[in-house]
Amino acid sequence: MGAYEELQELIINGEKEKVAPTVKILLDSGKAPMDIITNGLTAGMNVVGTRFRSGDMYIPEVMLAANAMKEGMDILKPLVVGRSLPFSIGKLVMGTVEGDIHTIGKSIVSMVLESSGFEIIDLGVNVTAAMFVEAVKKEQPKMLGMSAMLTTTMTRMKEVIESLKEAGLRDKIRVMVGGAPITQEFADSIGADGYAPDALSALAKAKSLIS
Repeated sequence: MGAYEELQELIINGEKEKVAPTVKILLDSGKAPMDIITNGLTAGMNVVGTRFRSGDMYIPEVMLAANAMKEGMDILKPLVVGRSLPFSIGKLVMGTVEGDIHTIGKSIVSMVLESSGFEIIDLGVNVTAAMFVEAVKKEQPKMLGMSAMLTTTMTRMKEVIESLKEAGLRDKIRVMVGGAPITQEFADSIGADGYAPDALSALAKAKSLIS
């Protein structure tokens, strides 16, 4: 098993206590921080996401995996953001919509984007349309990211976009959406600029939207 594959397995199995030593070994061997994030942490978390969607993993296991990933990100993030990318690609306001308290997916996307040079303003969960609008006014980000994990809350995304229009802010910002029930078709129907099914896709989409 290669070094990256070993780290992936630690993430998948939620073995938090072994992640930091493994990351440090990879760094000492000359591996680049972003490569460790992409080929180790994120790759492992993508497997977790696939297994969760297929019913082979459950929320407690996903949370263990996310905590294990955070252990590695705490070491690598300062190396990537602080040194390799001393500038911000762009500011992005992120939040889970009103009525929804799911945080794992949003947090993973936030970590991956931040590690790649985005400045993330995370509003947390249960964020109302008014809170999103106020954050956009205050922070003046290039992009707004919304997450919804329930079919009953995904409609809130359209309310946020309509509120941005009413506030005269919609043309000044890109809007990206994601979450388990979200599809490209839904994103198109509510007037979002982009959709991403996972963290790596979100990174690629975010970069393309603000380029």
